[in-house]
Amino acid sequence: QVQLVQSGGGLVQPGGSLRLSCAASGSIFSINVMGWYRQAPGKQRELVAGITSGGTTTYADSAKGRFTISRDNAKNTVYLQLNSLKPEDTAVYYCNVGSYDGSSWSNYWGQGTQVTVSS
Repeated sequence: QVQLVQSGGGLVQPGGSLRLSCAASGSIFSINVMGWYRQAPGKQRELVAGITSGGTTTYADSAKGRFTISRDNAKNTVYLQLNSLKPEDTAVYYCNVGSYDGSSWSNYWGQGTQVTVSS
């Protein structure tokens, strides 16, 4: 079983920065994808950014140029650097890991962390 523990988040003023971390423990196979999603009140959960085990990244249009996803494979940890934050970035951010065992994918979620951008 895989457990994801998130840290970071909080209240920040517009234009500020935050860093989110997500540490995975348990059996994660070498082929995997780590990512961040967010869900604002009354809205569907959406992908913010993802990174494969090979280092390929993908970003939502709203995140491009402002957010950076990275990972430390030795620590099984994924990070999301949030810069130039806007009020519309306010949401609960969730870490996600997809792990492939050679025949199927397993999907795991972190507990979520609140990011609030407000003056």
